[in-house]
Amino acid sequence: MSTISCIIIDDEELARTLLETYVEKVTYLNSIGSFQNPIDALSFIKENPVDLIFLDIQMPELKGTEFASIIATSKSKVIFTTAYSEYALKGFELNALDYLLKPITFNRFLSAIEKFSSQEVLVDPTHLVIKSGYDLYKIVPDEVRYIESDSEYVNYHLETDKKIIANQSLSKLIKTLPTSFLRVHRSFIVNGDKVTGLKGRDLIIGDKRIPVSDSYYDTVKKSLFN
Repeated sequence: MSTISCIIIDDEELARTLLETYVEKVTYLNSIGSFQNPIDALSFIKENPVDLIFLDIQMPELKGTEFASIIATSKSKVIFTTAYSEYALKGFELNALDYLLKPITFNRFLSAIEKFSSQEVLVDPTHLVIKSGYDLYKIVPDEVRYIESDSEYVNYHLETDKKIIANQSLSKLIKTLPTSFLRVHRSFIVNGDKVTGLKGRDLIIGDKRIPVSDSYYDTVKKSLFN
């Protein structure tokens, strides 16, 4: 695994020291900064690329959730570290990599950083890995019938009728999926292997009808029915 550059932001010295100790134990983690003041960390991030941020939430000058919102467009991933479990939902909304509740054990720390190498969707010839909140799901592409956009989230509809919710956009997602998946509508991606028919402007997948928009119709018809 390549080296992961990380920083620690926490207004409590003991919390920073503990995380620094944990980071030193992991060979592929490289700590490039430790900050008591999140404002100083913001300045640092502007000048230095950071892969991963261990971020406390309850800080006096700037809350960790506010900090995460400010850097939302950066490539840095965030793992929240806090003593307050009520912030877990906000962490999910901010697409945090994980949420560590203090006191943090080393095993739990390892579990969190192992998620770093797992993007929201990773594709290999046999599996998709989907990040849903703080959970990871490993499934074969053939399990997915279609994917439906729901605001800033998407729903993976599986053969078992189960749904997996992930914080993603269809436009980015379609670039990472196997070639059997087609964008057919602003709100839908289908697994072409699951399509059994086309009725009017609707694709048939099992007992579901998936609308095909005008802009995709000719491409979809050619790809699936020629």
